[in-house]
Amino acid sequence: MAKKKYEVLHKFIDLEDKNKVYNAGDTFPKPANKKVAHDRILDLTTSDNKRGKVLIKEIEE
Repeated sequence: MAKKKYEVLHKFIDLEDKNKVYNAGDTFPKPANKKVAHDRILDLTTSDNKRGKVLIKEIEE
């Protein structure tokens, strides 16, 4: 199964990854082969996070 890719919709600081800054248009995660927990992906792809908005979306290939 291919690893899913995500695009950043709104600038945010990843508090769970050494305060790494992601700008709108960046790909998530950095580096692309980094393992990210499913729960973390859910936090960022829904408004269930500290910012209260969707921060990333899956890139359709």
